[in-house]
Amino acid sequence: MTALLLDRVARRALGWLTAHRDAFRLPADATTDADRDLTWKPLGELAQLTGRIAALHPSADLRAEAAALFAFAWAETREGALFAELVHREPHATYPVEIYAVFAQAGLRHRATDELTAATAPLRSRTVALDTPTRTLGVLMAERRIGLAPHTDPAAELARTWLGVRPEPWALDLRTAYGLTHDVFHVTDWGADRTALTPEAARYLRLWLPAWLDDRLAQGEWDLVAELLAVGACLPDADPYDGAWARLAEAQSADGGLPEQDAFPRDSFRACYHSTLATAFAATLALFGRNPAP
Repeated sequence: MTALLLDRVARRALGWLTAHRDAFRLPADATTDADRDLTWKPLGELAQLTGRIAALHPSADLRAEAAALFAFAWAETREGALFAELVHREPHATYPVEIYAVFAQAGLRHRATDELTAATAPLRSRTVALDTPTRTLGVLMAERRIGLAPHTDPAAELARTWLGVRPEPWALDLRTAYGLTHDVFHVTDWGADRTALTPEAARYLRLWLPAWLDDRLAQGEWDLVAELLAVGACLPDADPYDGAWARLAEAQSADGGLPEQDAFPRDSFRACYHSTLATAFAATLALFGRNPAP
């Protein structure tokens, strides 16, 4: 029954994303004065998560639907040309490299972007922009995907994160919770390698995820619930979290959308796009753990 529920949740979420595809389009000023939190961030998240869904979901039709969204995201970047413009304009910025790396890993490359990312990777100004070890892990993963040498030691950066230190579990607040989920995603390459976590980190997460999920479920924080469920699906031999999945499925609208929090409007793209993406991604990882795609 849970496998059927996971498939239904992912199917509805992808349907919502397909129906709202045009809201992810980049504006004409995407490389100049546009607010990247409203433009590049949604498109990059669409690419990252639909790319994983297209590779991992057990159902061929959902893999195809996710692949179509991934192809749409690539087309919006003018097949990589916009990344070259971004890197040329902001050589110290990391977000163009991180988003481009998603496509590069899938074999979609742009020659000028490759040349510019290789030239700017060693810049000292780039390291100043990395204000947390979690951000640095994200850039290190991007460098690995593109084929660049890591600019610092990944193990040393991981040791500085919440996942590396493994503090008292009751100290996990909203900000550090999102940092923790992304530590896991960066280490496991967004769920592609469930063996990448150290045994100590996996034990810590298996022990405390149920309590963290209960807390966020009680507060109706659906975006974080979805990310924590994705973390659970990145762990070998983890609890399937059936109760949490049932609660998330109940919160999902009939059209497949899900707001980041209960208090957010369900008819708002900004309020729903990330949590709906995260839900489709988490359901895919959970299904993949039970029934790997061919």
